[in-house]
Amino acid sequence: MHTDAQVRLILVDGSGFIFRAFHALPPMTSPDGTPVNAVFGFTNMLARLLREHAGTHLAVIFDAGRHTFRNDLYDQYKAHRPEPPEDLRPQFALVRDATAAFSVPAIEEAGWEADDLIAAYARKATDAGGTCTIISSDKDLMQLVRPGVQMMDPIKQKPIGEAEVRAKFGVAPAQVIDVQALIGDPVDNVPGVPGIGPKTAATLMEEYGSLDAILDAAAGMKASKRRDNLIAHADMARLSRQLVTLREDAPCPVPLSDLACCDVDQARLGPWLEEMGFRSLMQRIGLPATGTAAKRRAPTAPAPAAVSGEPVTAPLAAPDAPYGEYETVTDADTLRAWVAEAQAAGVCAVDTETDGLDPLRAGLVGISLATRPGRACYIPLAHEGDLMDSASITQMDVAVVLECLSGLLVDPSVLKVFQNAKFDLEVLVRAGAPQPTPIDDTMLISYAQFAGKHTQGMDELSRLYLDHTPIPYDEVTGTGRNRIPFARVDIARATTYAAEDADVTLRLWQVLRPLLRPNKALALYEELERPLVEILADMERVGIAVDANDLRAMSVEFAGRMATIEARIHTLAGREFNVGSPKQLGEILFDEMGLAGGKRMKSGAWGTDSSVLQDLADKGHDLPAEVLAWRQLAKLKSTYADALVNQVDPETGRVHTSFQMAVTTTGRLSSNDPNLQNIPVRTEEGGRIRRAFIAPAGHVLLSADYSQIELRLLAHVADIPALKEAFALGQDIHARTASEVFNIPIEGMDPLTRRRAKAINFGIIYGISAFGLGRQLGIPPGEARGYIDAYFARYPGIRDYMERTRDEARANGYVVTPFGRRCWVPEINGRNAARRNYAERQAINAPLQGGAADIIKRAMVRIPHEMREAGLDGRMLLQVHDELLFEVRHEEADRLAALVKQVMESAATLSVPLVVETGTGTNWADAH
Repeated sequence: MHTDAQVRLILVDGSGFIFRAFHALPPMTSPDGTPVNAVFGFTNMLARLLREHAGTHLAVIFDAGRHTFRNDLYDQYKAHRPEPPEDLRPQFALVRDATAAFSVPAIEEAGWEADDLIAAYARKATDAGGTCTIISSDKDLMQLVRPGVQMMDPIKQKPIGEAEVRAKFGVAPAQVIDVQALIGDPVDNVPGVPGIGPKTAATLMEEYGSLDAILDAAAGMKASKRRDNLIAHADMARLSRQLVTLREDAPCPVPLSDLACCDVDQARLGPWLEEMGFRSLMQRIGLPATGTAAKRRAPTAPAPAAVSGEPVTAPLAAPDAPYGEYETVTDADTLRAWVAEAQAAGVCAVDTETDGLDPLRAGLVGISLATRPGRACYIPLAHEGDLMDSASITQMDVAVVLECLSGLLVDPSVLKVFQNAKFDLEVLVRAGAPQPTPIDDTMLISYAQFAGKHTQGMDELSRLYLDHTPIPYDEVTGTGRNRIPFARVDIARATTYAAEDADVTLRLWQVLRPLLRPNKALALYEELERPLVEILADMERVGIAVDANDLRAMSVEFAGRMATIEARIHTLAGREFNVGSPKQLGEILFDEMGLAGGKRMKSGAWGTDSSVLQDLADKGHDLPAEVLAWRQLAKLKSTYADALVNQVDPETGRVHTSFQMAVTTTGRLSSNDPNLQNIPVRTEEGGRIRRAFIAPAGHVLLSADYSQIELRLLAHVADIPALKEAFALGQDIHARTASEVFNIPIEGMDPLTRRRAKAINFGIIYGISAFGLGRQLGIPPGEARGYIDAYFARYPGIRDYMERTRDEARANGYVVTPFGRRCWVPEINGRNAARRNYAERQAINAPLQGGAADIIKRAMVRIPHEMREAGLDGRMLLQVHDELLFEVRHEEADRLAALVKQVMESAATLSVPLVVETGTGTNWADAH
């Protein structure tokens, strides 16, 4: 489980990276003529690491010298390694200077290799219950990969886990040492066994399991040169194992606690970067020129900017640079110049303008770019009509524009910043652009820190953090009947509006991105929110098939049932009236029938919302109960049976919902067009609707649902031994609760008693009142209060949790999920008692609902990768609260079910087990 206290250690293999950077980058020199290509590569890597990779602790590990304990074991160890190239030698010290300039600990120890120190620190991190990421692609470090320890290729920016190790060596990470001992290493002069290569070593390991078992069995092997070599060189194989084994008992000269990440000292970093001539990097990370090296020449590099990092010649604009001086781009040469400028800057904001709000149907009208505050452009693509400002403006063909932009969109050295990236990515990809990468999303950066505190729209963020009000959309398109499509906005006005969006997005990124680490939201953003952008976009593009004929039949069926209920309502009322009219219903209930409890609204009409009708129904009145049933069917008919038929995409034959990533306070996803979150789960009607969601021929739908996840989180965070024990034993949690609270045996328990315990269990999560529980169970509030009191008497830890959480919310304005997500509760100290009480219930529930959201998001991030590794071509279609829905070929359903269950149940480590229930069927109802 991730908490603020858990160690997430990042270790950079500094020595290994120096050589890779030196050979990967063209020659470069600093203003004083010193070679700096390896330093430049290392510095860029470190800056990117600090910006993009979440960690609580960080260190760069170096080799202290060439002689180590391995040379004492074997004097030929690394004896044939050549001296470093002449241009690389002066860069070793400069790389250490770079590490210090970024305020990152640099660690080395005489007599030990960097790899040994990495092994020792990784062990310390995992022994402390944390994780470790090793920034290196060195095969020698792959033996360290295990749960809690992974590697990351610093050049390709790809993780290296067990699957990658198996692909490299043909064995699991735990067997890498024995494989290396068999094959040796000519670069390090590790002898190994002659004649045995990687494939042979992997085959032997698969058959015998270990080096010792192979050597013990050698004498009994079939006569061969391989058998003879294994016997003759057994001692060398054992020595080789000593040489390649990384020592987890190596000294750790700096305590782990001293590696905690800290803010970069910009007063120290800026002058050092300028001294090196790395002005492009200064601009990228927002550091102004200091003037200390103003008269020195810049680094020289024969390669283009995208490869060598050639610095930008234009100065970085101040954060208060003026808005509005933007350029309209209408030819390829100008666009290529903007692309080069963006590549030199290393970061640019990108925004799209469309003719609709559905990214899967909207047409691309234009694209805007921003390379620094105040420096932005707009590329019109599909403006039309007599409202264009000038007939002389020629818009470029979309294909030409995307060809010019494609290199920028996929350039790994340039960060593309979006506001609501999922929308723009879907629009761009549909238009023919490659998938942009790497990306940042200012909406999600803000959401990861301030969910519930304010909305995450660009206009709101701009007012809050930039003190700037962007041009309203209504101002350029008009309103009401006078509104025109954006494609008919004249290009000059469109440029001012659209380019400002990109400009604002970039400025927001500069303000909000640095707050992630001090607000303890970096891991949440990097590990959950940002990776989900592409995953959810894929889910939206895939959609889900529906049976339109079944929906039409369902509409007729619901209409018939509504007519039957309506007839009963008219009989109970004594006359016919419009059941859908709140005004007429109020007159029937309170004027004609004289029911008590009615309240008039400001308009003078009687209030007849669902809470009023439910109160009347709870008091035994039949007519309001029937109206509630009628309304439920009417809503399901209009929202699903009728609307879904119209929402089927004619091109795909499927329904494509849109997942909202930054709406809820707790981190939960929501969906709209259509909203699939509100289909009743346990009612006959809900099941009927789910039957219309189908799998295509030869496929099934697979549902994977967390069982009672919020109750499990309650048992965990409130530390309730009885509940934890019940979950650990797999007991019926509601029966166990009833037994504990009402002091009766589980065996032979009355179902009504269990139902009451279930109502309390789930009600407690939402801060239920005695009145609410009483209404739910059909008992007086006083009796319900007795049940709640008995519950808290048996589980005082839950009351303590609730009080503690309310106090935390009052003090901080937010509560925190078990995984570090802040859920803001603005009304917690408000003057309005009703709102304040609601905020208190929100505060109690948010860590549980938010924790559940964090867990399923963790699973969603991992599942696509695990499916690819397993060779499964199933597709994740939907996420509805605690459930994931997949489409998979019938013959692969069992394998996918097992994989999804394993990933979801291991998504977090709690003090109670996570349990996932799976099911398959040709439709959603049968799978659920």
